[in-house]
Amino acid sequence: MRLITTTDMRQLVHRVGLDEFNARLLKVLDEDFSRWEQFQLSPRHATHYPHGVIELMPCADDDLYAFKYVNGHPGNPQQGKLCVVALGMLADVATGYPLMLCEMTWLTALRTAATAALGARYLARKESHLLAIIGTGAQSEFQVSALAGVCDIHTVRYYDPDAKAMVKFANNLKERFPRLMACKSAAEAVEGASLIVTATAAKRHNRILTREMVSPGAHIHALGGDCPGKTELEPALLDHAKIVVEYRPQSQVEGEIQNRPEAEIHAELWEIITGRRPGRESDEELTIFDSVGFALEDYSALRLVNALTEEMGIGQETSLIPELDDPKNLFGALVNYPKKSS
Repeated sequence: MRLITTTDMRQLVHRVGLDEFNARLLKVLDEDFSRWEQFQLSPRHATHYPHGVIELMPCADDDLYAFKYVNGHPGNPQQGKLCVVALGMLADVATGYPLMLCEMTWLTALRTAATAALGARYLARKESHLLAIIGTGAQSEFQVSALAGVCDIHTVRYYDPDAKAMVKFANNLKERFPRLMACKSAAEAVEGASLIVTATAAKRHNRILTREMVSPGAHIHALGGDCPGKTELEPALLDHAKIVVEYRPQSQVEGEIQNRPEAEIHAELWEIITGRRPGRESDEELTIFDSVGFALEDYSALRLVNALTEEMGIGQETSLIPELDDPKNLFGALVNYPKKSS
């Protein structure tokens, strides 16, 4: 089994290049969403606590099985810890043997941003030059970088109540995006924006965006609402939008639509990608991708990393499964441990 550490993941992205890695991940996501009906799908298994959530996210087709362990603890940064950390595994369905154990803290950030770009490809206006992002935490730079691969972004406006997070965001992106504009409020950031990302972490029913704040024809990627009791959009905003989700059973529990059960869901993303339902139909309509993160996206990311690391010789082979001369003699292989010579 190949072990991919954080050092390996950093090496992989540096060798491929961030923009090229984003492009390849976008391609793999598009391919896998296009064959949605070939997968065994289920909502993630979530264990909730007052201070956060721990989740398992499985997804499989007839060849590969993938799962991810991931948390969400909004208070962690105040303790010097990441809000989200993750590990993932890819296994061979035919034998049940693991193929790869992989860091997924960086990979989750990359696949989350690539999924935003995939949604924008089908739902944003072609001329989406002004991007506004609300929340400049750990996910923010990944979002902007991935969306720039599908939209011709000229200007990025950003806002976060944490001034240090805004400085961090600007320092990380100033060379890639010369027109960065710090704002004093969410309303200032989104004024006239054709592409809006909400990426906040607080576990409560927020009203980051209201109907009055959003311009006609905007596309909103709402990624911060990802568990029960946690939303970002004014419910009335949903009444005026074309809403797209990843997987209805999960989104209805965790997404923006938990705040508006009667809201009409236009489509799951795969239906738009395969042409079963239309994406954006005019420059005037308001679109919302109510994205909560789904296990198929982790499957795609792990599949890509498995192929690239094998091709490039990155990672190390490790033994976490006993290798036996007699597969029925599991006990004997354990107790008959070779003795040291005297």
